[in-house]
Amino acid sequence: MRLWLQRSALALAVSTAMVASINVTTMSNAHAAVTTADFSGLVQQVTPAVARVNVTKTVSEAELAKAQTAEVLRQFFGDRVRIPDRAVTPAIEHAYGTGFFVTSNGYMLTNHHVIEGADKITVTLNDRTELDATLIGSDERSDVAVLKVKGSQFPALPIGDSNSLKVGEPVLAIGSPFGFDYSASAGIVSAKSRSFSRETSVPFIQTDVALNPGNSGGPLFNQRGEVIGINSRIFSGTGGYMGLSFSIPIDAAMDIYEQLKTSGEVARAYLGIYPQDIDRNLAEAYKLDKPQGALLTRVSPDSPAQKAGLKPGDIILQYNNVQIMRASDLLNLLNRAKPSDPFRAQIQRNGKQMIISGKLAYAPNDVRAQSGDKQSDDVQLGLRLRDLTKDEQAEIATDNKTGVLVTTVDPTGLAARSGILAGDVITNFHQKPIKKVTDFSDAISSLPKKGVVTIEVIRQGIPAIIGLRIE
Repeated sequence: MRLWLQRSALALAVSTAMVASINVTTMSNAHAAVTTADFSGLVQQVTPAVARVNVTKTVSEAELAKAQTAEVLRQFFGDRVRIPDRAVTPAIEHAYGTGFFVTSNGYMLTNHHVIEGADKITVTLNDRTELDATLIGSDERSDVAVLKVKGSQFPALPIGDSNSLKVGEPVLAIGSPFGFDYSASAGIVSAKSRSFSRETSVPFIQTDVALNPGNSGGPLFNQRGEVIGINSRIFSGTGGYMGLSFSIPIDAAMDIYEQLKTSGEVARAYLGIYPQDIDRNLAEAYKLDKPQGALLTRVSPDSPAQKAGLKPGDIILQYNNVQIMRASDLLNLLNRAKPSDPFRAQIQRNGKQMIISGKLAYAPNDVRAQSGDKQSDDVQLGLRLRDLTKDEQAEIATDNKTGVLVTTVDPTGLAARSGILAGDVITNFHQKPIKKVTDFSDAISSLPKKGVVTIEVIRQGIPAIIGLRIE
């Protein structure tokens, strides 16, 4: 009996070992199939068109000290901690990212967050040549920036079709992670059309390509050597790579590029809706077969949506013949649309389906912010503003004041030089109360040709007055 048990145990162990061996072999072969793409020739081919972007910023020592110590102090003292201001000499901060040529006459693409707040931008080519770069324009919502260097016959990269990408397709990134220039990393497309929030306006490509600080703004290639994305961000709990990387689709980036190159700004379409996803419970409540569509929680007054007949409670199932599964699907389509584009939506209202059609408009309450904009007889302030929501008004209300929110500051404009920051709420400009963006626009018309005017702001809940020098 004991011998039989020993033989049975031996047979089981051999059998288990064989199964384990088969599984390991199968996994190894599968892994080999994924990693057999050889990018060596491609790296050699495209590297000359990739450049390191060097950024110089002027930062006060007080700002640096606050950034390093404020959070630590608050851990011990909570919100009671006050960090006093003191007069100090400014410090120079050096940052870097990656960019690449899209034309032979020196136009380049990179990320907005790479060059944001830059006083000087240079690019270093793979042969160590360093060139001064001019900021043509940048767009915070899409995180795309356009640079220009003087010269010709630069090795421009071929542009691919990001819409044709397939999940599982091998891709390659080249950049300067942690300053290690021209580092190549490969992976696969993990997912498409990833959205983060309403503040971003592109459906990101998700990959498992190893990206780290310094890769931002670099190109993402397919196996044919075509650029299909701009590496933009990672999802991390440590600040380093954790297997989740996100890139801006090149189709969306090139649309932003053409607008910035032509007019220095990005014109966005406006529908005037507030959509949300539909979960299982809502699907049952609205008698849908499954959770799908974008549920409208609000329709703005006098908006294209209201004029077309859309109402709160409507569910958009299709937009211009594209099926809508989530609210992000609809937002992605709207973010790629142009003002005055027609739209046709299939909706469900009170259990019945119908067709609604209309025409998009320009986004309201938008003051131009990018280079190329000239206000008040060549006074270039360099601000993008929007009206405050009711919740924001209630949050910043002090002494019955309201204002407008600064969403973007052009690093080359007068406002940036005077210390205006994105996130500031402007409550008074040139001795005129500011309640809406139209008030700010009216105040611009009365600015002097030269001199200093005051801007009252609320920054992180604290009122402040800033002198803006016009020159």
